Amino acid sequence: MKKIITLTIVLTITTLSMAQIRVGDIVLPYKVTYEGEELSLNGAGMRSVLGFDTYSGGLYTKKKYNDPGTVLDSDESMSIRLNIVSKKVTNKRMVKVFKKGFDDAMFGNTQSLDARIEEFLKLFSSPMQINDYYDLVYIKGKGVKTYKNGEELGFITGRDFKYALFKIWLGNEPACKLIKGGMLGHSK
Repeated sequence: MKKIITLTIVLTITTLSMAQIRVGDIVLPYKVTYEGEELSLNGAGMRSVLGFDTYSGGLYTKKKYNDPGTVLDSDESMSIRLNIVSKKVTNKRMVKVFKKGFDDAMFGNTQSLDARIEEFLKLFSSPMQINDYYDLVYIKGKGVKTYKNGEELGFITGRDFKYALFKIWLGNEPACKLIKGGMLGHSK
């Protein structure tokens, strides 16, 4: 009878390890579903500042990608999940990261997106806490839905907006090189 109990425990652990992936102290689901489309974790990484973890970022896609340009140019549904792991990450600091990221992504020429960027930044007005997570979900051919802890906050239209938003982490000058490499499945 002990063998059966041991076997059951091993199977349970195996099932859990296949369904989730740990990035630092954050556990990410291996698969997520939005608008009826199942996406798999392409990769993830953790941003650290002065040796302290601040937030993790995971990229969910329909197929595996290792080239950032292909991800940015794709019109497939995909998602970026950001998990807050430090009280030092506040909504004001995150908005600042987004503003700088959009400016870098668009080489300072954000005029075509300014109204949508402002609308997007308003979605981050509520305080952030440790273990909050945000899903930035590109819906094929439509735009980006933003969720906080699974609750929809808003929708911003346009593939061009998705391109600029995802470029914050996947562009040539990403917000965090460790997260970019992790999202693309590159090891340290």
